[in-house]
Amino acid sequence: MALTPLSGPRLPPARGQATHLVVLCHGYGADGKDLIGLAPFWQRMLPTVAFVAPNAPEPCAGAPTGYQWFPISRIDPNEMRKGVEAAAAALNSFLDAEMKRLELAPDRLALVGFSQGTMMALHVGLRRPVAAIVGYSGLLAGEPPKLGAEAPPVLLVHGAADQTIPVGALFDASTRLAASGAAVQWHVSEDTGHSIDEAGLALGGLHLTMAFRGLLRRGAGEIASPVAEMSQRIA
Repeated sequence: MALTPLSGPRLPPARGQATHLVVLCHGYGADGKDLIGLAPFWQRMLPTVAFVAPNAPEPCAGAPTGYQWFPISRIDPNEMRKGVEAAAAALNSFLDAEMKRLELAPDRLALVGFSQGTMMALHVGLRRPVAAIVGYSGLLAGEPPKLGAEAPPVLLVHGAADQTIPVGALFDASTRLAASGAAVQWHVSEDTGHSIDEAGLALGGLHLTMAFRGLLRRGAGEIASPVAEMSQRIA
């Protein structure tokens, strides 16, 4: 069956031709407009980076004006695994087309996700060449592949007061990703629910900036809090 091409809002580079691409994957029931608003903040540090936030491939029954990467009836690990596996082809096809359109090498791509979009960013980003992954308020659906030295640096950010996907999902994902060989950094935002606060926004931009500059290649299987790690790097 032919895949329906994804589309969504874009932000071109602030200057010149794009040197990198950041793809933002929205959450369940939202759309690309929900996350493209992050791009102007990050583009201050990344003026030659293009941003795009595709709408997920399916209309969302639970939010008639929004979209879903896959249906969710409950937060069930097996259901999440089947969902990301089914939706991966559509996202990969979109990424391939965008990289070709911008004439960029595979390692000039970063994936950012929120909630269900984080599930997609982790599943797809760990199985193709990408420069970095940032996941907000999500979880790791299924088991990650065994990763080598070229595994992308991963940043996970979660609200301590998240009642949609509890913060324990961050620690579960960090542990399993490290065991698979990924270099993981994390941050918990106090008094934050299922959303992105200013600290998480700043850390995401810093993670992308440093990853694109090749400054986040760590030993495989390490876990670190990005607050201390990144503060040391920019001191």
